[in-house]
This record gives sequence, C-alpha cells and structure tokens, in this order.
Amino acid sequence: MNDRALVRLALLALCLTLGACALFRKPHPDTFAFAALGDVPYTESAIPSFEAMMRVIDAEPLTFAVHVGDFKAGGKSPCTDALFADRKARFDQSRHPFVLTPGDNDWTDCRRDSNGKSDPLERLAKLREVFFADAYSLGRTRMPLAVQEACAERSKAACTCPGLPENRLWSKHGVVFATVHLVGSNDNNGFDAASDAEQRCRWAANRAWIESAFRLAGGAGQRGLAIFVHANPWERSENAIFAPFLREMAAGAKALGRPVLFVHGDSHIHQVDQPFLDGDGRRVKNLTRLEVPGFPVIGWVKVSVDPNDPDLFRIERRN
Repeated sequence: MNDRALVRLALLALCLTLGACALFRKPHPDTFAFAALGDVPYTESAIPSFEAMMRVIDAEPLTFAVHVGDFKAGGKSPCTDALFADRKARFDQSRHPFVLTPGDNDWTDCRRDSNGKSDPLERLAKLREVFFADAYSLGRTRMPLAVQEACAERSKAACTCPGLPENRLWSKHGVVFATVHLVGSNDNNGFDAASDAEQRCRWAANRAWIESAFRLAGGAGQRGLAIFVHANPWERSENAIFAPFLREMAAGAKALGRPVLFVHGDSHIHQVDQPFLDGDGRRVKNLTRLEVPGFPVIGWVKVSVDPNDPDLFRIERRN
C-alpha cells in the first residue's frame, strides 16, 4: 500500500471514529451563511463592544443578519423615541441586510417603573412605526421581505386580529426564513385586559404565520426552514403560555420531514440542542434549537447553510 492510500485510510478512520466526515464534504454551490445575534447591545456601556462585533460581522461574507430582539435592557432603560432611533441607526449601519424581531425589553417591559411606566401597547405601535414601516430589512443593503398582511381572525366582515407588520419571511436557495413575534415576560399576557387581548390576537397571527412558513418550506424543491423568535419558550411561564407554540413547531417539523432550525434569545445562554418533543414525547430529530448568546456576553453565531450537509445548518459560535 502506497503512502497516498495510507493517508486516505487514516482520514477515513478519523471520519468514522470522531464523526468528522463533514470536514471532508465538498460544500454545495448554493452554500451561504448568515449571522444570528440578540440581547445586545442592552446598555450604553456595551455600545463599543457591540460596534466592534458589528465590524467583525460586516467583514464576513454573509447573506444577512438576524437580531432576535432585546436591543435594550429590561430595567432602568426608558423606552424613549430617542433610544428607538439610536438602535435603528446602528442597525442600519450593518453592511449586510439586517432583520429584527422584537423582544420583551423593547416594548412589553416598558411598563416597569424604572423604564418610565410607559404604555407597552403605545410603545409597540411606535416600534412598528420605526423599525417595520416598509417591506424591507434594515441595513445599508436592504433586502425585500414578505410581510404578514392577511387578517388572522375575522368576526363577520370585520378583521378582529390583523396580521403583524413585524412578522417577516424570505427565502434563499430553497430555504425559507421567518420571524415570529413571540416575546418573554409571559408574551405580554397576565398584566391587564388590553394586554391579554393583544397577546391573544398576536398568537392567532403568529400561528397563521408559522403555518404559512411550514407550508412554503414543504413545497417542491425546498430544502428546509429557519424560524426566529425572541422568547425562550422553555422558560417558566404562567398558564403555559408558550405550550401552543411548542406544539405548533413540533407538529410542523415532524410533518415537514426536512431540517428545521429554531433560533431564539431571551435567557442569554448560548446552546444548541434538540428539546422539541412530539405528541408522544419523542424527540423531533429534524428540529434543532439554537439560542444566541446575550448580554453581558457580546457575541454572535455564524450559521452556514449547506445543501450537501444532511443537517443543512452548521452552527459556529463567534465572539
């Protein structure tokens, strides 16, 4: 046996024993990558670190970036128009198209005393006005996005639960991407009647949007799906408020049978696992959860999308 054959055998042995086969797989021509981040910059003192991180992201050959919410702290951080304008200006400096889905700190928690006791529903309306005024991403290069415009619920001829302008959808090389407005702080439920009504209608719209995303990802020639929210739906909540979302995701992924990536923030701990269970309590093996790191850590995650990879999504933590 010559030296070249010995090298091939050694590489094969490494592949089999260490699960390193992906290292030797040639990427598909349609391979691309995106950045996932969230729960930053949080405080004004973290702005320099956030700006440094964004310079690193700008230098990467990425197709887009997605921020999963909480661009400010939950307390001692008034939800002013000036702060909203500051964050939008910073996100618009991104070299890549920059997609945002809101977090609870960005509007729900504005009701807290230390945040100025603002009306969260009024702040949500302002958030939509500032960040979701048209059908494009943020960033210096603006990417066209589908916007949820269809009514989610009607009473006779009247629309009682409209679509959400912040719910966005786009696709790239047969992979569907969707943002869904699901937030921490119990998803704005349990505070007062107005908030309960808002949450109920928002969930109706979210459910319809999730179903649309799975339906599109199941079309001919499609390869997979990624869904982005803010909330960690496994965090303790009142009235199991996130249980319908968990069921919707598990059932959708199981029926789809293609790789699904679920990206969220909220609890600030970077993790990659497969915690979704189907109705029989079995793990949904084609559905992977990625939680991005969060403040005080200023970091991001690079996700490569390679159709030659059986898992489709390859995740790399970056600082």
